[in-house]
Amino acid sequence: MRIGDYRQTYEHDESIWPTAVQRAWLAALLLALALFPLVGGAYLVSLMCVLGIHLIAATGLNIMTGYTGLISLGHAAFMGVGCYTAAWLAQRGVPVFVVLPLAGAMAAALGIVVGLPSLRIKGLYLAVATLALQFLMVFVFREWESVTGGVRGTNVPAAEFVGLTLNTDARMAWLIMVCAALLLLGARNLMRTRVGRAFMAIRDKDISAEVLGINLLRYKLSAFALGSFYAGVAGALLGYFYRAMTPEYFTLQLSIFYLAAIIVGGLGSLLGTILGSVFMTLVPEALRALVAVAAQYTPRATEILSPIQQVVFGVLIMGFLVFEPHGLQEIWRRVRRFFHLWPFRS
Repeated sequence: MRIGDYRQTYEHDESIWPTAVQRAWLAALLLALALFPLVGGAYLVSLMCVLGIHLIAATGLNIMTGYTGLISLGHAAFMGVGCYTAAWLAQRGVPVFVVLPLAGAMAAALGIVVGLPSLRIKGLYLAVATLALQFLMVFVFREWESVTGGVRGTNVPAAEFVGLTLNTDARMAWLIMVCAALLLLGARNLMRTRVGRAFMAIRDKDISAEVLGINLLRYKLSAFALGSFYAGVAGALLGYFYRAMTPEYFTLQLSIFYLAAIIVGGLGSLLGTILGSVFMTLVPEALRALVAVAAQYTPRATEILSPIQQVVFGVLIMGFLVFEPHGLQEIWRRVRRFFHLWPFRS
């Protein structure tokens, strides 16, 4: 801690951004994000929208898995419920500020149902139960044609807010950023409450948590409901962004994508969620860009290197698991600690 940064009260110690420097950096970041859709290219703005959606969904999964220790392989199913709920409501003229919480609530209701067995099963058995949900919901998405459109998918009307039609990536970027900021702030504050501490106690040792008076069923269902709510909102935003969705998007591969994101970033950490989402979103794009550059010099570069992209991506993830199990957040903390002590570091 630098001289002059003393924390003299409990409220100051618990504050999210305790110093003026941190608040200044936050204000600069928010300003940059607000202006980026106006100055960024179409591709970068689109990538920003996808990153924001991934960040919301990954935060929900981290609430369940990282903070509460409830492993879920059905996160994509909750996103699908939110997406198709949003499509059904939007087609009937329901405004976006009503659609988003309703889509999240519908996913949360499914999460509560799925979380009921969590009092009896945990670990690998719970993961298998959520995996069964994943396959079941994909089947429902494909067969319930009156709601989901079946394998052909369904269209999502453009969102409208205060008379403005959000029919461009730049306009959607602002909506996604606002939702991501509010949900991240909510998750950060949640972990400072009694509920958040109960989640972490259950993660560390559920039997000891029960002995201390924590209602396991209540808090496990709450974790499932909250994580599923985040996924539902992310799914609704995804539908508004792409404007057309098919069941093929909400497969097991997407659930594994989010699980990998929170593991690479760091379980039980919002900073880890952000870093993991950025990594999982931008690294594949960077690899594709390298292949495109190589293709300009070698005609067969695309044919040779395209299959290698997934291999390189997988190796990077495995490398984090082996050499830095605490994820990118731990690397970031080490870098901050190094520069915080420099030049007095021995």
